[in-house]
Amino acid sequence: MIIDAHAHLNAPAELYAYQASLLSSRGAHGNFGAGVSDAQLKERGEYTLGVMDSVGTDLQLISPRPFSCAHSAQPARIVHWWTDAVNDAIARQVSQFPGRLAGVAGLPQAYGESPQQWAAALERAVTEFGMVGCVLNPDPSEGTGDVAPLGDEWWYPLYDKLVELDVPALIHSGGCHNGRETYSEHFITEESIAILSLLNSEVFLRYPTLKIIVAHGGGSVPYQIGRWRAARAHQRLRQGQVLQESFDDSLRRLWFDTVLHHPLALELLLRTVGSDRVLFGTEKPGSGSAPDPQTGRDFDDIRPVIEGFDFLDAQQKRAVLSENALSVFRLPGVGRES
Repeated sequence: MIIDAHAHLNAPAELYAYQASLLSSRGAHGNFGAGVSDAQLKERGEYTLGVMDSVGTDLQLISPRPFSCAHSAQPARIVHWWTDAVNDAIARQVSQFPGRLAGVAGLPQAYGESPQQWAAALERAVTEFGMVGCVLNPDPSEGTGDVAPLGDEWWYPLYDKLVELDVPALIHSGGCHNGRETYSEHFITEESIAILSLLNSEVFLRYPTLKIIVAHGGGSVPYQIGRWRAARAHQRLRQGQVLQESFDDSLRRLWFDTVLHHPLALELLLRTVGSDRVLFGTEKPGSGSAPDPQTGRDFDDIRPVIEGFDFLDAQQKRAVLSENALSVFRLPGVGRES
């Protein structure tokens, strides 16, 4: 079985027209609903399944498209309305394709609100919408303001709920409006900051069972690992280290996906954190759905790359392609024998 643990909702244009109306009116006309039909969701879901079948993916975990989350929008109520509409669309589309799609929730991380409010929304997403995890934006200001890093106690109410519900969070930034980065560049910046903040904090001492997946192969951290190993060694000398272990051991408290689009980068990730900490993910169809002139396949056709790695044995390849996802997510009706 092939489980793609990082993909996003394919929705009809009417859903995004609803968001445009919310943003332009700033909620002045109330929550008038998205008005997306089951038939429209099924049509877009069938397109997704066609893409999955073209590359041999059996199950795909879909979440909101992060650049559209609009967490910095004001007033906060429109962030909540929009997030509810997207989660509703995901849940309805998932129900149309049982065993092929599973839902990963967006959180209404309105900038200026608190993780306590987002924790309540997470519980609703899991218990009412049937979501198997959530996307966590480490910068709901979308590049425009100051937000505590993920190692800060400010985030603890959300971690409490993640542990209570036993669901993972996928660290994935959203939009960016600071003028210095595109949203794709902001993803990598925030993923890198998130890893270093978490691993230099007390989060995993307090929450040893917290399941955090870092998107896009962990940002810049695997590539820069020599610097962080040295920094951890200096921390040991100063006796200021929080986690009394090597940086490599700390890194293995996290999970990572394979959305890297380059074989050498993916090999570096697997050799650095181990095949038992990497989940197959493609974001397909998405920004990587363009032909690689060297292979003739799309950049996000990642499965053949993993299967072609001679430094991984058959069991390690199975771990990446399905078994690690089954360890991290509770996926009803899906087992290792599938």
